[in-house]
Formats: sequence, structure tokens, C-alpha cells
Amino acid sequence: MTESITDRIAVVTGASRGLGLETCRQLAQQGIKVVLTSRTEEKGRPAAEQLQKAGLDVHFHVLDVTNASSVKALADFIGHEFGQLDILVNCAGIFSDPYDPANPDPASIFQADIKIIRASLETNAYGALRVAQLLIPLMNGRGNVVNVSSGMGQLSDMNGCCPAYRLSKTALNAITRIFADELKDTRIKINSVCPGWVRTDMGGPNAERSVVEGAAGIVWAACLPEDGQSGGFFRDGQSIPW
Repeated sequence: MTESITDRIAVVTGASRGLGLETCRQLAQQGIKVVLTSRTEEKGRPAAEQLQKAGLDVHFHVLDVTNASSVKALADFIGHEFGQLDILVNCAGIFSDPYDPANPDPASIFQADIKIIRASLETNAYGALRVAQLLIPLMNGRGNVVNVSSGMGQLSDMNGCCPAYRLSKTALNAITRIFADELKDTRIKINSVCPGWVRTDMGGPNAERSVVEGAAGIVWAACLPEDGQSGGFFRDGQSIPW
């Protein structure tokens, strides 16, 4: 019997606001059961309740991607509550470089604080790795994983400034490629997605794209068919260079 989209379970990390929240909304609007996760219940539960009031099948679970015990607790919950996972969106991320367009010097790699770089890697790269290590086995050999990356992590177009964020997203892209190779004999697809410059708290009010537009590319990759591409880097459903 073919599984319908309404039987599918998705987990979205970093989903109390912005791209994560909108990704939850768009997935749930397709009839997918979504587990919205956030580092704190104070922010995450109201976000889930907001979507529930709109008639969407959304559940909440606390998740701190930098904490191994927190990741394991989520994996245990998914396994016990649903017995499967079909979609994982690693959206949790931070931008911690001291960037000010009027004074870019503090964001130069010459001024980079290793502690800030380490913190960015811990959330943006290692956090996604932790989650993938424990949740991908719940997919039982089929499903979609999306790592929300950035054009700032493209080696093909690497510029100066903001090294903590750039290094963390480049590392995340490498994680995507490594998982894709080790999963090549399964029906699990894992891809990186750049949502573009989006008007979120991180992107700021002058960004080019709406949250709805940015999330659409993430949802596209999360809903790829079984014969879809794996190990790619995409923006708006189109392949972009690493």
C-alpha cells in the first residue's frame, strides 16, 4: 500500500519563528503532521498553538540542538509517539558575527573571535549533525532531509566578512554531502537549501524576500519524490554551485 502525504511525519528544528515557523505552516497545509521544535517552551508552544488554531496538525517538542540529551529526548518521542519519521528540516541557526553595514571592521576575519566561530559551528553545523544522526534512522530507509544553508556558505562565491556564519554554513554543506554519499543505497534524500535573503529577525527588514518565498524552497526539497535528487544545493528548486 502506498503511503499518502497525510500519513507523513515531519520535524522542523528552530521553528518558533521566521523560516522555521513558516516551513511548519506550509508542510502542515499539505496535510503533513508536523513536530515544531524550539529551544524553549516559552517561545515554541505558542507558535505551535498558533498553527493549531488555524486547523493545522502541528505538535510541539522542546529541542536544543546543542544538547545531546535534548536531541535524544526528541528522537525517543518521535519513535514512541509516531514510530516513524519522513521529513527532517534542520532550520535551527544563529548569526553571531558582529556585523554592522556602517562599520564592517569588527566582522572581518582578522578580528574574528574564535569563541563566536565555535558557537556558530555548534548550532549551525554540529547541531544539524546531532539531529540527523539520531533522527535519520527513524526514517527506515526512506524520506527527505533538508539542511537550511546559505549562499554565504558557497565556496564558489566566498567573500570576506562574517566568518563565523560563513564557516558554519560551509561545514553544514559538507555534512549534507557526506550523509548523501553514505545514504546513496537508500531512498533517503538529503539536500542543502539556500532560502535567499529573507525578511526575518536574522535577515533584517531590508532583505529581498518574504518569509513565505524563502520557506517555499525548503518545503519543495522536503517534499521531493522518491526519485528526486540527493546531495545537492538548491535555491528556489534550482541547483546552485557549492
